[in-house]
Amino acid sequence: MIEAEKANQTTMTVTRMCALLGVDRRRYYEWRARIAAGPSPRQQRAAELTVQIREFHAASDGTYGAPRIHADLQDAGVVVSRKTVAKLMQVDGVTGISPATWHPPMTVHGEDPFPVPDLVERQFDKGERDVAWFSDIT
Repeated sequence: MIEAEKANQTTMTVTRMCALLGVDRRRYYEWRARIAAGPSPRQQRAAELTVQIREFHAASDGTYGAPRIHADLQDAGVVVSRKTVAKLMQVDGVTGISPATWHPPMTVHGEDPFPVPDLVERQFDKGERDVAWFSDIT
């Protein structure tokens, strides 16, 4: 905003604009110097890694996550940690595809899918011994 006001050639000084915006004048000049200097070496390396991560992700048809892309980068001779790869992927919005977890099949409601004949017709006490034997699988 200060740069825009300076471009309009207003009569306000940088000191006055900083005071109105609640910004320390020294911090404004530090920020301006950082912007003029361009991206830092760390930012440049992150940008290069992000390009390589996108390439490996595209080569895997969008399925690889951070561990596999990290392995691909290591195979290519790039020294980087898995956590850095994961962070750059998260910032860039690149995600891998996880396999679906297994869930047991749902119970079919209504008719019994595997009917079991009731041989004793729910008459568990026949009045005699050794006529009907039962067991419990639990």
